[in-house]
Amino acid sequence: MDSVGLRTLEAEVKAQMANINQVYELLRQRTAEMSDEVPAYVESAAYQLHNLYSAIEDLLLIVAKAFENRVSDPSRWHMALIQRMALEIRETRPALLSAESVALLNELRAFRHFFRHAYGVPIQPQRVVENTERAWQLRPLLARDVALFLEKLGLDSNLP
Repeated sequence: MDSVGLRTLEAEVKAQMANINQVYELLRQRTAEMSDEVPAYVESAAYQLHNLYSAIEDLLLIVAKAFENRVSDPSRWHMALIQRMALEIRETRPALLSAESVALLNELRAFRHFFRHAYGVPIQPQRVVENTERAWQLRPLLARDVALFLEKLGLDSNLP
């Protein structure tokens, strides 16, 4: 990849990390309001978990597209994308995700899938709490992974 492509990637990754941080702030606000007695608060927190996973997945897509690492199986592309971003592609790009991040992302991916497809099924507050804890565990790991990825590419690794 040429220097313009790398600088573009750097800008896109940093912009997406800023978006991810905004969703984390919304998640913090919604979980602070959450109450078992008010289903709308639980649903609002679940929605932010959904948004968080989607924002992180968009980050993975930015990297995949920059290096033309297309995922070809449309039925499993969400899982395949996470797995692909954990791989170092020799002479192409370093791995973006650590094993610890992959494990947490897979849990959040499963919750996002449930959230999107569980029509008429009430969202259990405990599931939201468990996945919120995973999201908070992921935050420093993801920041570390992204900074290391940028550093290995010779780019500025200071994140928003």
